[in-house]
Order: sequence, then C-alpha cells, then structure tokens
Amino acid sequence: MKKTVLIIALLIPLLFSCKKEPEPIITPTTEEKARDYLYDLMKAVYLWYRYIPTVKVSDYEGPYDLLEAMRYKPLDRWSFVMTWDEYLNMKTGAFVGHGIRMGLDDDDNVRVVSLYTGSDLWPLGVRRGWIVKSVNGTLLAPIFISGDNAAYNAIMGSSTAGVTNTFVFIKPDGTEVTYSSTKASFTINTVTSPTILDLSGGKTGYFAFDSFIEPSEQELNTTFADFKANNITDLIIDLRYNTGGMMVIAEQLASLVMNPADTTKECYGLEYNDIVGPYWNTTANFIRTESPLGLDRVVFITSRSSASASEVVINSLKPYISVTLVGDTTYGKPTGMDGFGYPEEIAEGETYDYVFFPVTFEYVNSQGEGRFYDGIPADIRAADDITHDFGDPEEACLAAAIAFLEGTKAEQPASIRSRRIHGEGDQLPKDLFRDPRQSPVR
Repeated sequence: MKKTVLIIALLIPLLFSCKKEPEPIITPTTEEKARDYLYDLMKAVYLWYRYIPTVKVSDYEGPYDLLEAMRYKPLDRWSFVMTWDEYLNMKTGAFVGHGIRMGLDDDDNVRVVSLYTGSDLWPLGVRRGWIVKSVNGTLLAPIFISGDNAAYNAIMGSSTAGVTNTFVFIKPDGTEVTYSSTKASFTINTVTSPTILDLSGGKTGYFAFDSFIEPSEQELNTTFADFKANNITDLIIDLRYNTGGMMVIAEQLASLVMNPADTTKECYGLEYNDIVGPYWNTTANFIRTESPLGLDRVVFITSRSSASASEVVINSLKPYISVTLVGDTTYGKPTGMDGFGYPEEIAEGETYDYVFFPVTFEYVNSQGEGRFYDGIPADIRAADDITHDFGDPEEACLAAAIAFLEGTKAEQPASIRSRRIHGEGDQLPKDLFRDPRQSPVR
C-alpha cells in the first residue's frame, strides 16, 4: 500500500510537468485575410479559372503577389489589385504631376505628345509637337533613345505635389524657351482639341479622347452638344492614347454617335465563365443621351495604345454604321473586369481596404463578334505624327482621315514606328472595368 501511494505521489508532478501549453492564437493580418478572400474569388469568377496555376496560399504575404501567381499568363496581362483610394483617384481623374507625355519623333527629337489643361505649362502655351530639349539641364534625347527608364524617372522625380522641374522647349517657330513647372494635384481633362473642320463634304467634328472616367460624361455631353448645334455630318474620334476605363462611359460615347431611337438596339454583351455565367451573362442596349448625332459613319484614329473601352466603342458600333480605323492596329483587349471590394461587407461610412479586378468577362457586339486578342486592324495605315498638335489637319493621322472622308487616297506607310512614350506614373486606367459588385464568394 505504501508503495502504491509513493508511485502515485511521484506520478502527479510528472503529469503536471508534461502538460502542454495551449497553442497561441494567431490572428490573420488584413493582408492575409484579403489574400484568402481573393483566392476564393478567383476560383469562382476568374474568366480563365480552369487554367489557374496550382498555388499554396500561405506562401504569399498578401493579395498582390497571390494575384500575380494565379494569373493565366498566356492571355491575362491585366488583372490587378488596388487600394480603395487608388481606385477612387483613377476613376475620378485625380492626377499628380506636370500633366505631360513625351516621345521620340522620327528624327530622334523628344516632343510633347500630350498635355493636360490643368498643367501649369498649359497657360504658358506649351502644346503637343513642341520639342523638349532638356529637363534640369539634362538632354532628354539620349535617355529616350537608350530607353533608360531609371534615368528618366530620376530626372523627373516622384509623382508628388511640389516637385519642380525646369524644361527647355523649342517652339514650332524654332525659338527656345525655358519654363519651370511644379507638379500639382488636379483633375485631368479627357477631351482635347474639340474642333469643327470645314471639309468638302460638310462640317466634320474632331476631338482627341484620353480616358473613360467620370469627368468624361460631362465633357462628352458638352462636345457633342456643340457638334449637334453646328450640324456636323461626319465625326473623327482620336483614341490613339486611350487605354480604357469605365464601361458606362464607353456605352455613353457609342450612344452619342447613334440615333436617339436606337436605345432598343444592343450595344454589347458580356460573357462570363460557366460558373457565374448563367447568372451574370448580360446584354446592354445603347442609352439615351443629351445630344445624339445619328451618324451613318464614323472614323477612329487608333494606335497600339487604343485599348479596352476604346475597343468596346469601335466593336459596338460596327454592326450598325460604317466604322473606319485610321492609324495602327489597336492593342487587343476584348476582356474586362468587375471590381470586388474587400472586406465584402462594410458598415455605413466605412470604405474598402482593397478593390480586386480579376478579368471576369469577354465583351462582344450584337453580332457576337469579339475575342480580338491581336487587336482590331486599321483600315488605313498612318503614322502617329507627334510633330503636329491634335486637330491640326497637317497631322498625318488626321490628314489620312480627312482624305478618306473627302474621297481621296492618302499614301500609306510601309511600316509604322512604335513610339516610346513616357508619361507620369501609372495613374490612369489601362483596362475596361465596372464598379465594385457583390461576389458569389461566401
């Protein structure tokens, strides 16, 4: 008996000493929870969900690197993740910088490719076609010729309000001027150089269109109201640098070209994957607009940068009116994205942490035409002439468009040089997207 009691006495401290400490509770970070949500989302709504590479989710710190790992790279160059603030800035046209794009001409001069009216260089008279000799004393041509992006970014500085750079420009008359410009925050204009051309066949409207974003709605309404008041009979829309934006603005622009009664006709269709497609596949008609022109033909100026929402407008109009492309083949993005906010459920007054934009649909016109991953070819080839301003009838693409409308034949180049164009950061839409919607993930 004494032996038994002794054994029990010895076992009790042993048992207590071997008791395991409770496992610590690890709370996932916001990035990890967003990552996990994105993984489930991609499996449900991604257009190419069948071809997602096998990934171990825990190997990735957050949604950015997970999305990169899950993309179907043979086709998908577009899916992206944004913070909520970045998304709002993109769709509302909030911009920080000088508002200038520059590129090399055929003689290796660096020229202004475009300039926003909100830039402090605009009231000084700087326009597309001016030569940019130097910035802060450094010649730009050697940097552009070598393609040295790091050197370019170092000279221009960060996209931060208050950064000042000194430009030396050569004006079209050959005189040299020096201007200092300070980067600032402003809302970009998307319509540039609206012009009415008096051609042999009548009045023709022209404008360059930069991006499909919220401010575009009123800018387009104002431009088309002026065209309608002046009884234009033809229209040239310059989309050569328009990389995309909001589907609703693409629908508006296409509808402005059509007749007011055409709201019963199908503008486009969206085709999703076979999981959500039975619930989400949809078609949309042309919409009622303030100043529809009711034209029977339209000319678009395009380049390899004309993408996404630009291609939606072109493709949507083709079944109904004569559509002619002048310039170069478009980019080739017959797909688009729905936005999905995370966290999925937020209280009133709260905002999302992230917005996910995986490719979710292909768009087609009323004839089922789409899937132009190699781009929409130009009917009349013309070089992007950055030595002339937008709306100048001597500019090569506009001259070719005018020649077509007047029934003459413009000489087409044997080849078109792809220009290296530098902008300021990645602040504008490069895709076709729809506002955040509720996902089927639960």
